[in-house]
Amino acid sequence: MNKETANHIDELLYDSGLFPSKTKNQIDKISFDFSDETILITGAAGSIGSGLTKQLIHCNYKKLILVDIAESPLYELLKELEFEAISNIDFLILNITDEASLKDLFESQKPSIVFHTAAYKHVPLMESNPYEANKLNILGTKLLADLSNKHQVKKFIFISTDKAVNPIGIMGISKKIGEHYLNQLNTISSTKYIIARFGNIFGSNGSVVPLFKKQIECGHPITITDTTITRYFISKYKACNLILKLASIQTNNHNLFTFNMGESIRITNIIERLLCFYDNLEKTPELKIIGLRLGEKIHEDIISEDESLIPTDDLDIFAVKKNNLSKAENIDFTELINIKPQMSTLEIKNILLKYI
Repeated sequence: MNKETANHIDELLYDSGLFPSKTKNQIDKISFDFSDETILITGAAGSIGSGLTKQLIHCNYKKLILVDIAESPLYELLKELEFEAISNIDFLILNITDEASLKDLFESQKPSIVFHTAAYKHVPLMESNPYEANKLNILGTKLLADLSNKHQVKKFIFISTDKAVNPIGIMGISKKIGEHYLNQLNTISSTKYIIARFGNIFGSNGSVVPLFKKQIECGHPITITDTTITRYFISKYKACNLILKLASIQTNNHNLFTFNMGESIRITNIIERLLCFYDNLEKTPELKIIGLRLGEKIHEDIISEDESLIPTDDLDIFAVKKNNLSKAENIDFTELINIKPQMSTLEIKNILLKYI
């Protein structure tokens, strides 16, 4: 591991909050002006949703509507924000696949900007729960996007993933279909649909780094799927900051963007740097290889072979341009709506694969 990689990992470790740092690299804090906007955040209690919220409360806004189906995490966010001098925030327990509830929200609250962060994100879990992945990641996204079009929302920011590039797993396929549908809507709607595609949030709930930390501190073997596996990482603060920048862009011919995350990082290098924070270990933990899980790749990509990166005015934001301008076929949502929970994983996956 070279020095540049080590420094990159250390910066991510410090920004994640897993370890304190006296010389933590602070990202420039920019105050965004959303003073005329009613902002809806789905998945508000999740890593990205809560990160956006904690930056937005220091900005000007008309109103924040924080939506999540997870009661306890949303309550924890509510209690955390009580320490801030905030107002005009609604906390709503709501399932974005519930059409009646979502329609009422749009009719009564009239959001003007939507940050759609709600999704099932865990690759192996979605591989064994494809019905739920389709219901939330695809049909939930469609419902939210269609209502945004109907109610003339100004901007709809969709959080995608590098796993949507050349996807092999249910989760990545479902997010790719979401990208595809929003691209279609952009050709007919006055709403600007913006897609933010990036890699793993370093240190987020359910990610590998907190797991490694726990395994080290408990004296357990460190489990890793493959010694050559790599991933792209970005800190939560930086990702959310760049998402808000995307929402603030006034004019742009592109609608798909990705972020500067540096080089992909070998997971074994992260483990090596983590161990440097522990100088009192009796012995170096054993490394246990468990093999790739269903739907996982050894390496992820940020763009596909028919896409290219276009620099923007911000060094950390790249537009993604599709080189092949041929029109993609429309998605047959009737077939997707008719997916049943009793169908096999293979049946559902074969249906979804038609639309990527």
